[in-house]
Amino acid sequence: MTPQTLFYILIGILIFSFITDKWLNFLNAKKFDTPIPDELKDVYNEKEYDKSQQYKKVNYRFSLLSSTVMFVATLLFFFLDGFAFVDGIARGFTDDSILVALVFFGIIFIASDLLSTPFSYYDTFVIEEKFGFNKSTKKLFFADKLKGLVLGALLGGGILALIIWFYESTGKDFWIYGWIMITVFTVFMNMFYAKLIVPIFNKQTPLEAGSLRDKIEDYAQKVGFQLDNIFVIDGSKRSSKANAYFSGFGKEKRITLFDTLINDLNDEEIVAVLAHEVGHYKRKHIIVNLLSSILLTGFTLWLLSLFIGSPLLSQALGVEVPSFHIGLIAFFILYSPISTSTGLVMNYLSRVFEYQADNYAKATYAGEPLISSLKKLSKNNLSDLTPHPWYVFIHYSHPTLLQRFRNLKA
Repeated sequence: MTPQTLFYILIGILIFSFITDKWLNFLNAKKFDTPIPDELKDVYNEKEYDKSQQYKKVNYRFSLLSSTVMFVATLLFFFLDGFAFVDGIARGFTDDSILVALVFFGIIFIASDLLSTPFSYYDTFVIEEKFGFNKSTKKLFFADKLKGLVLGALLGGGILALIIWFYESTGKDFWIYGWIMITVFTVFMNMFYAKLIVPIFNKQTPLEAGSLRDKIEDYAQKVGFQLDNIFVIDGSKRSSKANAYFSGFGKEKRITLFDTLINDLNDEEIVAVLAHEVGHYKRKHIIVNLLSSILLTGFTLWLLSLFIGSPLLSQALGVEVPSFHIGLIAFFILYSPISTSTGLVMNYLSRVFEYQADNYAKATYAGEPLISSLKKLSKNNLSDLTPHPWYVFIHYSHPTLLQRFRNLKA
């Protein structure tokens, strides 16, 4: 195979992925005006339903515009030898291969962020603002951007530097050391993410004493779930949308409630949501997801070790001097059909887990308050109640509201 042939294969993968994604979005948009099923008629009144329709349509058009601009920019970058240009700039700073890679990806990510930031800004301060979701300020928006870039540089750059060092030190066996390193990092972050990363962006406070905490603790004691860490996060400073999540394990496990969730739901509904989260823990979903992620990472690194040494990967992107960082880009484009397939499997598994967690909440607490909480959250988030089945299959990590309703009612 020639470098030019591989180049057009890479372009073909990018184009196929883009067209497939737009086709799925189009199919889903065709379902926007589908009548709401009878079981969900009480989610929206007429005014709220019209608002949800407008929200879906505005987001669809905006997504089509923003993704098309990003796609065209990507193609131009490929055809105008952008990788060779940036690689030349990086090599102008240093001869060290690790530093060259860090500078190279730093330029790529900053350029990508500069291109995407206007779209993100418009989405936050125009679309989300128009529909009553945005609570962020411009100062907070850009502070988040800066923190994200710094955090990405430190963590992502550190991991990349170590992987390249392993490659240069051990050759094709680098994937084993890289896998061990990423596994340790993944477990560590699962344990301490809420303590180390979340405080950079949000304030977390223990749930204050009162009826809600009493009900949560009574439920936890009933199901034999030791829960000492119940926190409230100030999600309302960015958005009115609500959420709750479980993190950590062992002594570090905690449940975090968005303050918007506490405002939107009554005590019974909040406990039902938490019973669902406890269900994930009791059914070992946290461990299964962690192990799946670790195994998939190992497989990806092993596959990378088989191809990364080929000069063809770098030459296909217009860079004559073979390098790990250029080869990495070509590899991950070639790998994208595999990652899409594994993503489908993981989404399917996630939807199965959601049913199991719902069933656990129904069996150990009650189904009705969980149903009412899901309906309230869908209403408050202006959720799509009639998504296309193929769109759900490809993109959804959770069953639809209708599917969860029928499961809980069964």
